[in-house]
Amino acid sequence: MSNDRNKTYRVIRVIIAVSAGGIGATLGLFFLQSAFFRMSFLNTGMGFAIASLVVLTALMVLIGYITGPFLILQAKLWMQWWESRLIKIPAADLLGSIIGLIIGLIIAFFLGSSLSDIPVAGRFLPTLISIFFGYLGASLGMKKRDELFRSFERIRSRAVRDRKKDAKLESDVDLLVENLPSENAYFVREVNEIEGIPKILDTSVIIDGRISDIYRTGFLSGTVVIPGFVLVELQHIADSSDVLKRNRGRRGLDILNSMRKEMQEDIRIIEAIFPDIPDVDTKLIMMARQIGGEILTNDYNLNKVAELQGIRVLNINDLVNALKQVFLPGEEIIVTVIKEGKEQRQGIGYLDDGTMIVVENGKKYINCSIYTVVTSVLQTSAGRMIFVKPKYSDKRVYAEVSA
Repeated sequence: MSNDRNKTYRVIRVIIAVSAGGIGATLGLFFLQSAFFRMSFLNTGMGFAIASLVVLTALMVLIGYITGPFLILQAKLWMQWWESRLIKIPAADLLGSIIGLIIGLIIAFFLGSSLSDIPVAGRFLPTLISIFFGYLGASLGMKKRDELFRSFERIRSRAVRDRKKDAKLESDVDLLVENLPSENAYFVREVNEIEGIPKILDTSVIIDGRISDIYRTGFLSGTVVIPGFVLVELQHIADSSDVLKRNRGRRGLDILNSMRKEMQEDIRIIEAIFPDIPDVDTKLIMMARQIGGEILTNDYNLNKVAELQGIRVLNINDLVNALKQVFLPGEEIIVTVIKEGKEQRQGIGYLDDGTMIVVENGKKYINCSIYTVVTSVLQTSAGRMIFVKPKYSDKRVYAEVSA
């Protein structure tokens, strides 16, 4: 190992000496062709010029050979310094900088080629632009590395997820063809035509009506599927003898008609027959599993049962709760106490969005607006409750304090 190292050292030293000789020969040729040499050495012959060139080349070879160890040492120290610096840089920072540098140099290449035709400045602008965009790209790549990696990870995860879901959908469709009754041939054909992840609506979310508003905002993507058995249940509700249920059912049918007019190709009504399953919620879960879909609902019980069976559920109430104003313990709220609570001396009020507020010792403030302080917040899929206590110990209402 030591002999190999010495041989390598000698070879590098010889390469440095030869390179220095080449530099000396090049400088000598430039000097011999210059006007200064011709004017200063008019009476000299070709032999003197050749001798001068050989002497200069030999002198540079000697200088290169003598200074070789020093140059090798300096190069080694310089490489060790850079290595120590690069080792301290996290791999994520280094990779982000390299990606940013590559992108910056690509941009600089296209900009520099378009500016190279400018007189005089065109000789220097490409180099300056490459330095500028290279540094800018490396700097931004290091600072935005997390976003870059998250973007790459999202793309990779989406591709993997799509492949898995496509494979699952194909196997589920094959299973449907084998096991479903002949009446479900239409269902199988419709499933094959769905692109992306279908969103299956249940009866409660249709009657609720907010799904139509959510679609208009653009947050609802993919094909919306309305099972035939949900329409049948909705029709039964609309034909109910109970006035309230009948009105809710008819409202749900009106909302569906409105959505079909607006969504057109994004909404599908699919007939599926499950003769051995009488319960609508169970049919929804079975259908979601077979077509790889997601259930849209605001039914708390259906939400929990579907999650236990590995079906993804988009709960409208969870979305509404996520958009509600956040209150932290210690914040003040003006509450109008409207009724008595379940516990002794409790009062109940509501925010504009319907959030229930439980007022400690608030029974005496019924039909009054008072200043309260938040003590705790309880958040569940069924809703949110805010617990408060009156800010003032005496019976001061909002009108008296504000005056």
